[in-house]
Amino acid sequence: MSLPANLKYTADHEWLAADGEVSTVGITVHAADALGEVVYVSLPAVGDTVIAGQSCGEIESTKSVSDLYAPADGEIVEVNDAVVADPAVINSDPFGGGWLFKLRITGAPDLLDTDAYAALTEGA
Repeated sequence: MSLPANLKYTADHEWLAADGEVSTVGITVHAADALGEVVYVSLPAVGDTVIAGQSCGEIESTKSVSDLYAPADGEIVEVNDAVVADPAVINSDPFGGGWLFKLRITGAPDLLDTDAYAALTEGA
Protein backbone atom coordinates (compact mmCIF):
# COMPACT_ATOMS: atom_id res chain seq x y z
CA MET A 1 0.00 0.00 0.00
CA SER A 2 1.41 3.38 -0.98
CA LEU A 3 0.69 6.21 1.45
CA PRO A 4 1.10 9.88 0.57
CA ALA A 5 3.94 11.20 2.74
CA ASN A 6 2.40 14.67 3.01
CA LEU A 7 -0.62 13.45 5.00
CA LYS A 8 -1.20 12.73 8.68
CA TYR A 9 -3.26 9.74 9.82
CA THR A 10 -5.44 8.55 12.69
CA ALA A 11 -5.55 5.07 14.20
CA ASP A 12 -9.19 5.02 13.01
CA HIS A 13 -7.92 5.21 9.38
CA GLU A 14 -8.75 8.81 8.50
CA TRP A 15 -6.20 11.00 6.75
CA LEU A 16 -5.75 14.74 7.09
CA ALA A 17 -4.02 17.12 4.68
CA ALA A 18 -3.10 20.43 6.27
CA ASP A 19 -3.34 23.48 4.00
CA GLY A 20 -3.09 26.62 6.10
CA GLU A 21 -5.86 26.85 8.66
CA VAL A 22 -8.15 24.47 6.76
CA SER A 23 -7.40 20.76 6.43
CA THR A 24 -8.94 18.18 4.11
CA VAL A 25 -10.11 14.87 5.58
CA GLY A 26 -10.74 11.46 4.04
CA ILE A 27 -10.37 7.76 4.79
CA THR A 28 -7.34 5.70 3.84
CA VAL A 29 -7.01 2.98 1.21
CA HIS A 30 -6.75 0.50 4.07
CA ALA A 31 -10.17 1.58 5.38
CA ALA A 32 -11.74 1.70 1.93
CA ASP A 33 -10.48 -1.81 1.15
CA ALA A 34 -11.72 -3.13 4.50
CA LEU A 35 -15.16 -1.58 3.97
CA GLY A 36 -15.62 -3.01 0.50
CA GLU A 37 -17.92 -1.30 -1.97
CA VAL A 38 -19.08 1.98 -0.38
CA VAL A 39 -22.74 2.64 -1.18
CA TYR A 40 -23.70 5.53 1.13
CA VAL A 41 -21.96 8.23 3.11
CA SER A 42 -23.35 10.61 5.73
CA LEU A 43 -21.16 13.63 6.41
CA PRO A 44 -21.36 16.41 8.98
CA ALA A 45 -22.92 19.69 7.87
CA VAL A 46 -21.03 22.88 7.11
CA GLY A 47 -20.83 24.84 10.36
CA ASP A 48 -20.90 21.76 12.61
CA THR A 49 -18.30 21.56 15.35
CA VAL A 50 -16.54 18.20 15.69
CA ILE A 51 -14.38 16.71 18.44
CA ALA A 52 -11.32 14.57 17.72
CA GLY A 53 -12.08 10.88 18.03
CA GLN A 54 -15.85 11.32 18.09
CA SER A 55 -18.20 10.10 15.39
CA CYS A 56 -19.20 12.76 12.87
CA GLY A 57 -20.76 10.65 10.12
CA GLU A 58 -21.25 7.17 8.71
CA ILE A 59 -19.95 5.18 5.81
CA GLU A 60 -22.10 2.29 4.62
CA SER A 61 -20.75 -0.44 2.39
CA THR A 62 -22.07 -3.71 1.09
CA LYS A 63 -20.37 -5.32 4.13
CA SER A 64 -21.23 -3.00 7.04
CA VAL A 65 -21.94 0.46 8.39
CA SER A 66 -18.96 2.22 10.01
CA ASP A 67 -18.68 5.44 11.95
CA LEU A 68 -16.59 8.25 10.52
CA TYR A 69 -14.45 9.85 13.22
CA ALA A 70 -13.19 13.42 13.34
CA PRO A 71 -9.37 13.46 13.19
CA ALA A 72 -9.17 16.76 15.10
CA ASP A 73 -11.28 19.34 16.90
CA GLY A 74 -12.68 21.96 14.60
CA GLU A 75 -15.44 23.41 12.45
CA ILE A 76 -16.65 21.88 9.20
CA VAL A 77 -16.17 24.47 6.45
CA GLU A 78 -16.93 22.36 3.36
CA VAL A 79 -18.25 18.88 2.53
CA ASN A 80 -17.63 16.91 -0.63
CA ASP A 81 -21.08 16.75 -2.25
CA ALA A 82 -19.62 14.72 -5.13
CA VAL A 83 -18.78 11.84 -2.78
CA VAL A 84 -22.30 11.96 -1.31
CA ALA A 85 -23.73 11.70 -4.84
CA ASP A 86 -21.28 8.96 -5.86
CA PRO A 87 -19.84 7.18 -2.79
CA ALA A 88 -17.91 4.72 -4.99
CA VAL A 89 -15.25 7.42 -5.49
CA ILE A 90 -14.13 6.64 -1.91
CA ASN A 91 -13.01 3.22 -3.17
CA SER A 92 -11.56 4.40 -6.48
CA ASP A 93 -9.73 7.55 -5.29
CA PRO A 94 -9.63 7.75 -1.46
CA PHE A 95 -6.69 10.19 -1.37
CA GLY A 96 -8.04 12.40 -4.19
CA GLY A 97 -11.64 12.86 -5.31
CA GLY A 98 -12.82 10.74 -2.36
CA TRP A 99 -12.04 13.40 0.24
CA LEU A 100 -14.92 13.84 2.68
CA PHE A 101 -14.83 17.26 4.33
CA LYS A 102 -12.70 20.28 5.10
CA LEU A 103 -12.08 21.22 8.69
CA ARG A 104 -10.86 24.43 10.33
CA ILE A 105 -8.81 22.91 13.16
CA THR A 106 -9.18 24.54 16.56
CA GLY A 107 -6.80 22.33 18.55
CA ALA A 108 -3.51 20.53 18.06
CA PRO A 109 -4.41 17.11 16.68
CA ASP A 110 -2.50 14.02 17.83
CA LEU A 111 -1.92 12.29 14.50
CA LEU A 112 0.38 9.65 13.05
CA ASP A 113 3.00 10.27 10.37
CA THR A 114 3.22 8.00 7.34
CA ASP A 115 5.69 5.55 8.91
CA ALA A 116 3.67 5.20 12.11
CA TYR A 117 0.44 4.60 10.16
CA ALA A 118 2.16 2.08 7.89
CA ALA A 119 3.42 0.24 10.97
CA LEU A 120 -0.10 0.29 12.45
CA THR A 121 -1.66 -1.30 9.37
CA GLU A 122 1.24 -3.63 8.53
CA GLY A 123 -0.04 -7.17 8.37
CA ALA A 124 -3.60 -6.04 8.94
